[in-house]
Amino acid sequence: MAVKIRLKRFGKRNAACYRVVVADERSARDGKFIEEVGFYNPKSKEETVKLDRIDYWLSVGAQASETVERIVKRVKEGTKLVKAAPKGLNKPAAKKVEATEEAV
Repeated sequence: MAVKIRLKRFGKRNAACYRVVVADERSARDGKFIEEVGFYNPKSKEETVKLDRIDYWLSVGAQASETVERIVKRVKEGTKLVKAAPKGLNKPAAKKVEATEEAV
């Protein structure tokens, strides 16, 4: 049995939130899981992860998805999730977007 640490989607349509779960790789994305080890909300940029449990599962051979690896890395470093300026904006508009994100 191969074990993966991955995201499980929940929430309304167009308002998705994700739980970081440890699951058998054969189970469905939103199906059965072994343990819930975190939470991720891309809209509010909230990330919560139980680092001790993640480290345990990685030590016993679980594989983390790319997204989970990035979330864990950000939580360990203590950095916040920052979205890049939308493509196609000119430089003054991109700076305005960055300034509003910094003010928040």
